[in-house]
Order: sequence, then structure tokens, then C-alpha cells
Amino acid sequence: MWLLHGFLVISWGLLASSNEIELPAKFVTSSSHTNNWAVLVDTSRFWFNYRHIANVLSVYRSVKRLGIPDSQILLMVADDMACNARNPRPATVFNNAKQHINVYGSDVEVDYRGYEVTVENFVRLLTGRNENGTARSKRLLSDSGSNVLIYLTGHGGDGFLKFQDSEEITNQELADAIEQMWQKQRYNELFFMIDTCQAASMYEKFYSPNILAVASSLVGEDSLSHHIDPAIGVYIIDRYTYNALEFLERVEWNSKKTMGDFLSVCPKRACISTVGVRKDLYPKDPYKVPITDFFGSIRPTEISSDVVNVTLSTIPEVLSSPKPISKPNAQLFYEQFPTKLFQRS
Repeated sequence: MWLLHGFLVISWGLLASSNEIELPAKFVTSSSHTNNWAVLVDTSRFWFNYRHIANVLSVYRSVKRLGIPDSQILLMVADDMACNARNPRPATVFNNAKQHINVYGSDVEVDYRGYEVTVENFVRLLTGRNENGTARSKRLLSDSGSNVLIYLTGHGGDGFLKFQDSEEITNQELADAIEQMWQKQRYNELFFMIDTCQAASMYEKFYSPNILAVASSLVGEDSLSHHIDPAIGVYIIDRYTYNALEFLERVEWNSKKTMGDFLSVCPKRACISTVGVRKDLYPKDPYKVPITDFFGSIRPTEISSDVVNVTLSTIPEVLSSPKPISKPNAQLFYEQFPTKLFQRS
């Protein structure tokens, strides 16, 4: 290994022997969190459910703004309100009557649209049991280092959530799907967020570790809409998501806000319903977990022009052939594919 012109050059052979490299302590982290994914689902159809697509697109906009790329966001939208014939402003979806933000925008990537938003496809997505031929962009490719955000909005009841007014997923089915995720090492930590009537009933059956959950209403309570847009004629966002979005809009990638702060964004005077929280399956103090651990994707980075000394305990024999550099300013390039290592003797 050599450092030339500020670039660290590592030969191919060392990549197979990473356990022999001793990195400085400040570059080593004990956290197993390495990447972020988001599964955002609107389960409702029909124009009068306009607010539900505004809910999910609002959360989509926030996580994308905070750094989670579209390639790691799975967006399921049961109806396309932007193209609905009743929409007086085609190709737009607003979450505020003052029309501050068009949450549909020009760069929304919907992965499951219309009648693709089914209980079967949702469970297949979570568990990785995709049908043959499913595009890579429509798969949740999370791993044991992934922090996964699951957001659901729609119409629900005690122990179930409707999909397209034609089927439903029960809280037990959801809990079992998440357990499959854990058994298959598809998440490190999971944040479950749901905005629907009697929403807390959907996390009651969870039994897998490392899950933090929040719901817009308790069992027996309705989750209420926030306000109506007279120009559209329907409610355009729900109370809980409206307050959550108001909080997230003040969060930046380097924010000191925590998940504990987020869990209290909508007190009963604002939501009218009682926000439910479940944290008995989550081993950490939410007030010590940055909100960007779930809603962002910015990892701590340090850029330095200083030389980093790396100690090698042993050097593989394949690296003994290159001679030491005689001139400090000499240029050194290794073959991208060292085919000679695989030639038959």
C-alpha cells in the first residue's frame, strides 16, 4: 500500500485480506448501521382520499431531501391524484391550501402504482419474496446493516389496514412479515410509522427486535384530517402527517434533532387523536438517536489531506513482486483485472 499525490493506492490482493489492516481508532465505529431504506405506502383509491397521497408524498419529499436516494425508496401509490380528471391543477398534488409545496414535483419515482398496490406485493416487498422478473428498482435490497423506515397511510380499523377498499392486511400478518425480515437479516433497526384510524392496533402484534413504532391514533380513536382546500373540494392532508412534515421541514442533514423529539411532534391538542408510541422492542433511548438515522442517509465523513499510516501485519506473497518505489513522485498503477494471477501453470 502506498500514498501517492494524496491518493491511497491499495493493491487487489489486500482487498481479500482486510482483516490484516489496522485502521486508526477514530475511523472505527461500533455501529452496525451502514445504509438507509424507506418503504412508503398509500393504500387508498378515489378522489375523496386525496389527502392520503399527499401524506405519502410529503414523507417521500422529506426523506429524499435529507439524503435517501430514490434507488433506496420504495414508493407505493394506489391512485394517481395528479392525473385525476377532477384535479383542477393537473400534474400537481399539494399538502397545504396555500399551495406552498407541490409534493408531486417533477422527480417523483413511483415504484408500485394503481392496482399493483396490493397486500401480496407489499408483503413480498418486505420479505424479499419477489416474483421472478421483478425489476431491481422494485425490490427492497436491504441487509443486516440497513435502517428501514416503513410509512403507511390509508383507512384502517382495529387490527387491519385496507388496501384499495378491496382487501386488507391484519396486524398479525404485518408482524409476521417483519419477523421474516429480521430472520433473513433484512434490517438493522426499523422505524414503523402509520397514519390511519385506530393506527396503534397495527403495531400491537410486533414481536421482532429493534423496532420503534409510532401511530397517529390509539385503538378506538379516529385519525382526523387537517384542513380542506376549497379549490379542490377535499381534505388535502391528515393532522398527524401535517405536524410531522412541519417538524421535518426544519430538519437538515446535520440537525441535532432526535427520534425522541419526533415522537412528540403532534400533541393531542393538535392531532385531536392520541399519538401512540411503542418502544419496548427498541433497545436504545430515542432521545439519543439522531432523526437522520431513519429519515436521512448522511453518514459521518471526515475529509483530510494528511497522511494516514496503515500498518500491515503480513503481506500476501502475490504482493511481493512489485518493487518498492524508488522515486517519491513516481506514478504507480496496478492492473484493474490482474489476470496473471489466474493463469494456469
